[in-house]
Amino acid sequence: MEENTKIACANCLSVNRIPTGRLSDGPVCGKCKERLIPSQPIELTKQNFQPVIETTDLPLVIDFWASWCPPCRAMAPAFHKASEELSPDFLLAKLSTEEAPEISQSLNIQGIPCLIGFQKGAEVGRQSGAMTAEQIGIWVRALPWK
Repeated sequence: MEENTKIACANCLSVNRIPTGRLSDGPVCGKCKERLIPSQPIELTKQNFQPVIETTDLPLVIDFWASWCPPCRAMAPAFHKASEELSPDFLLAKLSTEEAPEISQSLNIQGIPCLIGFQKGAEVGRQSGAMTAEQIGIWVRALPWK
């Protein structure tokens, strides 16, 4: 029997079980039909942050950023490029610290941009400061994923 990977839809929060061997086939949510593993970072909010990080089996990397932050804006294209390169093995997402300050406070984020890797709700690593797409890819692959 083939193993399944659970992915929470960032759009409708439905939990989808995708055969692990089919993750690269562009799976969509069974409820709302949104792509579950897009080649661009998904947008996280106060409402979908917790369900997505706790339910998704895929390694998840979140860019905590703010629109007023020049290094955040400078790193945005690199994060998008890294998302294209790392998909479908990793799911990349963005969360605005301006729109969800309580989340960044609860995670004790001291500086942005800040990348945090999560797996099944647990933090596996963090890196502050702007990086190139290549540096992001190297950092993500080096994390202690299970």
